[in-house]
Amino acid sequence: MNLLESFILGLIQGVTEFFPVSSTAHLVLLPWFFNWKDPGLPFNVALHIGTLFSLIYYFWNEWKKIIIDFIDGLINMDFSKSPYGRLGLFIVIASIPGGVMGLLFEKQASGVFRNPLFIALTLSFFALILFFSDRYLSKIKSISEMNILDCLIIGIFQGLAIIPGVSRSGIAITGALIRGFRRDEAAKFSFLIAAPIIAGAAIFESRKLDFSVVMSVPFVVGLLSSAVFGFLAIKYLLRFVQNNSYNVFVIYRILLAILIALISFLKNGT
Repeated sequence: MNLLESFILGLIQGVTEFFPVSSTAHLVLLPWFFNWKDPGLPFNVALHIGTLFSLIYYFWNEWKKIIIDFIDGLINMDFSKSPYGRLGLFIVIASIPGGVMGLLFEKQASGVFRNPLFIALTLSFFALILFFSDRYLSKIKSISEMNILDCLIIGIFQGLAIIPGVSRSGIAITGALIRGFRRDEAAKFSFLIAAPIIAGAAIFESRKLDFSVVMSVPFVVGLLSSAVFGFLAIKYLLRFVQNNSYNVFVIYRILLAILIALISFLKNGT
């Protein structure tokens, strides 16, 4: 892989990991569009680590409070007195379904689910679910009003993101909107619960890495690119949805699905 490809793929990962448009779909489709070689497992790990860094850095002050109060809640077996400790508990609960789904469907996620036409279908179908949940359901709750049922349902929704085209952030946001959370609060919680999932995926996938790969220039460029653009995506999406709907992402997903279908038919026709 050349440095331009690693930079572009890092940019795509950083932005699409947090925008509700499916990072997995874009990382499958971009090499397919331009006939690039598969960057392989090491580079995939680099991209995940980069977006994890962006999550940790952006929410650093909150993470410190969450971790300290969560540990205190575990020691005292009481989360009722600390909003941050309770939020930490909800993040853990919401992360469990995604981890289970990842282990159960790992083989399918790296095989049959990566078909471009299948991705086009999931992009458009889940775009419509996001549209209807954003447009027609009440959005009044904040994270401070969350309960165990809320976080469990959002976590189950997030588990569907093992399927390319669903979008981890998009489906978690959809689940939060269905539970009545405000647009910006839905996005924020989807980002927070991404950290354990991304960290777990990076650790799981890094088992076969060697030191020479980790120190390679494309690995470092991809990691830094995904970290920087991931940070910017978090910052500007949270700002955007305070006063705007998710319609622009719905439209983008549907247009991308149509483009995938057209290119697929053209390629198969030739």
